Amino acid sequence: MARPRRDSEILPAKERMENAFWDLLASREYRKITVTDIVREAAVNRNSFYYHFSSLPELADAAILHMVENTPVSLPQSGTDPETAWRTNVANVLQSPEQRERLDRLSLVTGPHGSAELLASLRDFSRLNLMSILQIDPQQLDLKTDLMLDFAIGGMFGVLRRWPELSGRIKPEDLLNDDTAALAMSMYLSLSKTDMLGYWKRVFNPSAAPRIR
Repeated sequence: MARPRRDSEILPAKERMENAFWDLLASREYRKITVTDIVREAAVNRNSFYYHFSSLPELADAAILHMVENTPVSLPQSGTDPETAWRTNVANVLQSPEQRERLDRLSLVTGPHGSAELLASLRDFSRLNLMSILQIDPQQLDLKTDLMLDFAIGGMFGVLRRWPELSGRIKPEDLLNDDTAALAMSMYLSLSKTDMLGYWKRVFNPSAAPRIR
């Protein structure tokens, strides 16, 4: 008999199945997870699974999409200092147990238990989410912006791959120095067509190198 989950009487079946997906991905490779594993872990029946999802890949997509959509990323409002906005984002993510759990889960996709299919879903959802935040029309995507998006998503993947080793020792203050703030926000603001050349020059100017920790 399947062991009851702690959330079995609290969360809706769909959310429990998404949680089950993440719990199982933490313990085994994606290719070794089955629908039977999901329903057992989530304490639901197969009819419930197929009511919400047509297949395991559809469940995986839903779970990844929800993690991407619920990770806070906000750009500075007009008149707000970009570095202040970056510090706010860092504090919101690194000081929130819920957001750190999202990073823990997304890092599983880029880790040894992930797969090419999961990585493709994470990349596509992250691009769409970033374009939505920046109000970029996918139908009018120029080459420069397209490459910048790939660069930004690639950087995110790099952090997620290292997250298991970073999560236990990284602190908000590690990411709050001026250079990190300028570099991070210049990426986002460049995508939004704001001229951030001054920020890039400031970060990569050789005379600024000693300030980078």
